[in-house]
Amino acid sequence: MTLKMAFLHNFMGTSSAWYKSLILTFLIINPMILFAFGPVVSSWVLVAEFIFTLAMALKCYPLVPGGLLIIEAIVMGLTSPAAIYQELVTNFPVILLLMFMVAGIYFMKDLLLFVFTRILLGIQSKPLLSLLFTAVSALLSAFLDALTVTAVIITVGTGFYAVYHKVASGKKLGHHGLHDHQNDEHVIEYHREDLNRFRAFLRSLMMHALVGTALGGACTLVGEPQNLLIAQRANWQFMDFATRMAPVTMPVLVAGLTTCLLLEWVKWFGFGARLPEPVREILLEFSAYEAERRTPRQRASLVVQGLVAIILIISLALHLAEVGLIGLLVIILITAFTGIIEEHQLGKAFVEAMPFTALLVVFFGVVAVIHQQHLFSPVIAILLELPTEQQPGMIFLANGLLSAMSDNVFVAAIYIDEVKQAFDAGIISQEQFEKLAIAINTGTNLPSIATPNGQAAFLFLLTSTLAPLIRLSYGRMVWMALPYTIVLTATGYIAVLRLG
Repeated sequence: MTLKMAFLHNFMGTSSAWYKSLILTFLIINPMILFAFGPVVSSWVLVAEFIFTLAMALKCYPLVPGGLLIIEAIVMGLTSPAAIYQELVTNFPVILLLMFMVAGIYFMKDLLLFVFTRILLGIQSKPLLSLLFTAVSALLSAFLDALTVTAVIITVGTGFYAVYHKVASGKKLGHHGLHDHQNDEHVIEYHREDLNRFRAFLRSLMMHALVGTALGGACTLVGEPQNLLIAQRANWQFMDFATRMAPVTMPVLVAGLTTCLLLEWVKWFGFGARLPEPVREILLEFSAYEAERRTPRQRASLVVQGLVAIILIISLALHLAEVGLIGLLVIILITAFTGIIEEHQLGKAFVEAMPFTALLVVFFGVVAVIHQQHLFSPVIAILLELPTEQQPGMIFLANGLLSAMSDNVFVAAIYIDEVKQAFDAGIISQEQFEKLAIAINTGTNLPSIATPNGQAAFLFLLTSTLAPLIRLSYGRMVWMALPYTIVLTATGYIAVLRLG
C-alpha cells in the first residue's frame, strides 16, 4: 500500500495534478472509443488530445503526455513502431538541424550578445531601437535558428535586468552573475518608478524581437524546423526556398517593420515605453566595466565566432551539405579555435535543443497515426476541390488557425505530406504544389504568433526566468502580439492570394 501511495503521489502530487489526471483519463477512455467507434474516430480523438497537450504546454511539457498518447496509439494498433521509424527516416534532416545547428549557434552566443548589447546601448531613440532589434532578430533567424536567437535575446534582457536590480538594491557593480530576484519589493522606493518603466521597456523590446524571429524564420530553409521539412518535400535548396517565399515573406517583412514603428509611435498594446535615463547610465557604466575586463583571449574568441558566422552563411547559401552537418561544422570550428575541449563544456550546447528534438519525434508519431488512418485525406480533398486560385489562400488560413492552437511544426508536417501525396498521385500540378507549399510554410510561420502555443520561440520566452521578472504573462503576450498577428496574417493572406 505504501508503494502504491508513493506512486500516486509521484504521478499526481504536483501543481499540474489536474492536468495529469486528465491525461490519465484520456488513456483510459481511448480504448473504449476504439472499441465503440473504430480506429478512425479513435485516431481523431487522439489527435485532438495531442493538440490539447500542446495548448497546455505551460502546465506540462508536451513530451510527457504526448509520448504516453503515442505509446497508447501503438498498443491500440493505430500506428506501429515501423511506421514511426519511417517518418523519422524521412524527416532525418530536420532532426539533424535541431541536434547540431541549435547546438552550433550556442557557441556563437558571445558574438550575438555583443551585437545586441551594442545596439541596445548605442541607440537612444526607442522607435529606432525597436526597429533594429526586430530587423536584426529577423536577419539572424533567417540564417541561424529562431529558438537560439530568442535564447540570446533572453540572456541580454536577463543580464541587464540583473545589473540594474543590483544597483537599485544598493549593491555594487562587480559580479555579473544573477541573484535572487524574488526580493523586488525590497528595491528602494526611489527606484520603483524606474524599475516599472524598465520592465515595460524590456517587455516591448522582447516582443518586438520575438516577432522579428518569426519574420526572418519564414524566409529561409533554416529559420524554422518545418521550413526544412517543406523544402525537402519540394526538393528546394537554400536559395530556391528563399526566392520562392520572397513574394510573400518580403511584403510581410515590410509590414512587420512598419507595424513596429507605428506601435512605438502610438504606444498601444503595451508598447512605447522608453528606457529611463538613470537605468541607461547604470547599464553604460556596466558595459564599460565589462569592456575593460575583456581579455585578449575573449576578443580572439569573438573574431573566431565572426569568421565562422561568415562560413556558416556561405555554406547555407551554397548548400554545401545538409543543414545539420553544417551545424556540426560550426561546433567543430568554434570549439577547436576557442579551446573548448572538455566533454561537459560541449554537453551544455545540447541542453536547449534535445527536449524539442525528442518532442519532434513524438510529433512524427502523431503524423504516423494520421497517415496510417488517412485522417486528413478528406480535408485535403475538400480543399483541393476548390478553384485552383482559392486553394493557396484557404490552406494559408487553415494552417494559421491550427498552428495558433497547437504547434506550427506539427501542422506543417501534416499538411505538406498530404499535399505531396496529392502531387504524387497526379491530382495537382508541379506549379500548384509549389504554391501550396509556400502557403503551408507562411501559414504555419505567420498567424502562429497569435499565441505562445504556435511558436516555440514565444513559448521559450514565456517559460524563461525573464518572463516573471518583466511581468510578461500569457495573456499579456497574446495582447501584445495581437496587432502583429492581424497585420502579418492579413498581409500574408493577400500575398498568398496573388500567387493563385
